[in-house]
Amino acid sequence: MDKKSIIGYILIGIVLIGYFSLNQPSPEDLAAQQHRQDSIAFVEKVKELEQQKAAEKELAEFEKQKSDTTNILFNVLNGEEKVVTLSNDKVDINISTLGSRIVSASLKDYKDRNGNNLVLFSDTDKLDANTDNKGDNAMYFVFEGKQGYKNIDTEHLFAKVVEHNDSCVTMRFPFGGDRFIDFKYTLRPESYMLDLNVDAHNMDEILSSKKSVEIDWKQIVRQQEQGYDFEQRFSSLTYKPIDDDADYLSEMKDDKEILEEPMSWIAYKNQFFSCIFIAGEQFDNVNVSSKIVEKGKNILKSCSTTMTAPFDPTGKNATTFQFYFGPNKFSILQESSEMAINAGNDLELEELIYFGWPIVRWINRYFIMYLFDGLSSLGLNMGIVLILLTLIVKIIVYPFTKKSYISSAKMRALKPRIDEINAKYPKQEDALKKQQETMSLYSQYGAGPMGGCLPMLIQMPIFIALFNFVPNAIELRQQSFLWAHDLSAYDAIISWDTPIWLIGDHISLFCLLFCVTQILNTYYTSKMQPSMGGSPEMEQQQKIMRWMMYLMPVMFFFMFNEYSAGLNFYYFISTLMSVFIYIFLRKSVNEQELLTKMEAYAEKNKNNPKKQMNMMSRLEALQEQQKKMLEEQERIKRERNAKKNK
Repeated sequence: MDKKSIIGYILIGIVLIGYFSLNQPSPEDLAAQQHRQDSIAFVEKVKELEQQKAAEKELAEFEKQKSDTTNILFNVLNGEEKVVTLSNDKVDINISTLGSRIVSASLKDYKDRNGNNLVLFSDTDKLDANTDNKGDNAMYFVFEGKQGYKNIDTEHLFAKVVEHNDSCVTMRFPFGGDRFIDFKYTLRPESYMLDLNVDAHNMDEILSSKKSVEIDWKQIVRQQEQGYDFEQRFSSLTYKPIDDDADYLSEMKDDKEILEEPMSWIAYKNQFFSCIFIAGEQFDNVNVSSKIVEKGKNILKSCSTTMTAPFDPTGKNATTFQFYFGPNKFSILQESSEMAINAGNDLELEELIYFGWPIVRWINRYFIMYLFDGLSSLGLNMGIVLILLTLIVKIIVYPFTKKSYISSAKMRALKPRIDEINAKYPKQEDALKKQQETMSLYSQYGAGPMGGCLPMLIQMPIFIALFNFVPNAIELRQQSFLWAHDLSAYDAIISWDTPIWLIGDHISLFCLLFCVTQILNTYYTSKMQPSMGGSPEMEQQQKIMRWMMYLMPVMFFFMFNEYSAGLNFYYFISTLMSVFIYIFLRKSVNEQELLTKMEAYAEKNKNNPKKQMNMMSRLEALQEQQKKMLEEQERIKRERNAKKNK
């Protein structure tokens, strides 16, 4: 590094130190900031007290209604909570008569970290945080009452079971006489889909003519996998507009949204499993929010949605909904979409799995997924499947890799001639002549510095596609390979209790191997890239770029240490194969023979009028561009001199 660069870095450091020193808050600013924080805390405390008083008042009103035998809600406010179970070979669902709400759902063909049936949510197995102490899953319906009647909120109402078997239950809210509202749940056979029909009967005197019902749905998204941070990246509140693609709230921060479009479904999703609430027609006036729950509580997020749905208070037409409690597996989600109550409504539940931007999503959807499923069907260990998948992808992109290598080899072969041009034009004012002569050389020998970029760009979408595909592959869940007990979670070889900044509480071996092979790959690729020579400043910039390339694998370690063993293993194998490919190409491509072919190409096109014309047209364009730049600089100089003379 030269003296000028050192002085420059020192000056930058002085400026930064001065900037931060000048921007330090004064004691008055700190006092004002503390006052604002105290004021905010006071306002929040006042709000909390007001909410507490409102809750106490509501409770007193509720107790009064319960004891009033003349109240239309007397029969439904007094009762005993019972829980009934619907079951098939896929899922167990428990439904309570209090609010006629689903209180738990567990999957029979997927296991948790302890080897038990995986529980999506459960009131009987509450975790450290829940939705307002109302259980893991709370869904309530609010029907608008006529004048003189209060709104009917199912939160505190008791239903009676009037029909029940393994796959169906009807719960009835009786309001005296022949007036009631039925909630009928039907579990589809060999499916994760649950249907819900809500039907009013002789409720005209009590319910208003408003043709909608309000729904409030809160749920805790449980941590199901070993790695909290990695699972959090793939867990979100996702929603599907009827006429648009699915979208989602932020995974990594608290977020909320007011959705103006009608929605087809709302999903509370973690990495491999989801609870989806599906509209028979549509959801309107949808407000969604999600809050991250701190690490250590076995919970990822607390999700909340309020919405309205069409409802016929006359009881002529039942209001229909559906639930999906199951895995985020593309084929299963597709099959479940075909079970929509409304046959004309394509649910597109498979959009719940994020496969990347359009071109990347298409590669995953129509190539990677079929290839992965085909390899998985062979009954091989999932680690072997990832090796074969990587090998096939490398074979497919090999022609582009080879073309990129040959392009770089051509540049290395031409380096002595490029050095001669750089020595011929050492001055800065001769930069255009140097560029023109260099371009002429490239054109003459059929080479170019950008020749290897297009093949690399063609490969990039495939690599990005796999980055999105592997973490979403539920087939890797709880599958062991070598020392990794679960390819969908990190493979810790060393762990400790207190997290360390940037590293966390463990070191993943596959991540370490990936970073080491990446350094090795950088070494070989840097050897492959020719030095462009030029001024000392350019040489210094090239050295800095090379060191940055070596620094990248170190940065990857901090980025990928929390990532799944399957993803890090894929990157490790892919990078290792790249190293072997570069070694093979280095030995199989004779650069002297390549130079001989390039010289023959140059000799062949030496007297080619068409080739010379193309070359001359490019040089003339460069000369014209330089001429305009010089004229513009001269004009600016004249204007400045004229201003000074005034």
